[in-house]
Amino acid sequence: MSSGNWIVENLENALTTWNEKLGEIWHLITQSPAEFKGGAIWEIIVNIHGAVQAIGLGLLVLFFTVGVMKTFGSLSEMKRPEVAVRVFIRFILAKAVITYGLELMMALFSIVQGLMSTMMSASGAGGGTPAVLSPEIIDAIKNVGFLDSIPLWAVTLLGGLFITVLSFIMIMSVYGRFFKIFIYAAIAPIPLSAFAGEPSSSVGKNFIKSYCAVCLEGAVIVLACIIFSAFASSPPVVDPDAAAITMVWKYVSELIFNLLILVGTIKMADRVVREIFVSG
Repeated sequence: MSSGNWIVENLENALTTWNEKLGEIWHLITQSPAEFKGGAIWEIIVNIHGAVQAIGLGLLVLFFTVGVMKTFGSLSEMKRPEVAVRVFIRFILAKAVITYGLELMMALFSIVQGLMSTMMSASGAGGGTPAVLSPEIIDAIKNVGFLDSIPLWAVTLLGGLFITVLSFIMIMSVYGRFFKIFIYAAIAPIPLSAFAGEPSSSVGKNFIKSYCAVCLEGAVIVLACIIFSAFASSPPVVDPDAAAITMVWKYVSELIFNLLILVGTIKMADRVVREIFVSG
């Protein structure tokens, strides 16, 4: 319902955008790539993955041959039964990783989704705490005269714009995670084919570690939203004795600071995960 005051409506519209994007994050973060946007994008990725598999199998033979030549000094060494069996098993396992690589990646994704569901259930959070405008602020804005409303208009305009920008930056980070998962899934057979050769196996290992890091970004985002929900449950303190412009400026700046904490944490989710699980 309209408040009847265009300054109040400016802030309320910005907060509505923020709450919508925060709710969209909670909805998106629980989805699988196959459910994202109705699954149309995932179908394309699956088709690309199938086409790239043929290239991956060709590289499999190449990496296997190069690996055998670099690992074993002579043909006579290859004739030893234990060596031949080890090489054969490596080739079979590498072939299986390429053939069933997409299923393996989705299994890892499901494990992380289970972790996120556990954290959400344990915290009791499921939709986040919506940001709302304090009644004291609304009353203070409505009670100012026309001349005093001019600086209030400037403050709320800048504040509302900043909140809206933060909303889109936050949701773009979540969409970016899905896009990275799609890219990893599409090209997976190429780096996974490196497992065929012992010298090149580090390429495949790094790919798996990086993919796990992308999946675990979702867990960091969920944790950030849970912490923010608890943090934002106490709205900024309002001093009723302060002037309206001072009251609104302090309220808006503190509100923006709280929102910046969540946006900053979501933006650095990839770096946090890589420092914890990948580095070293």
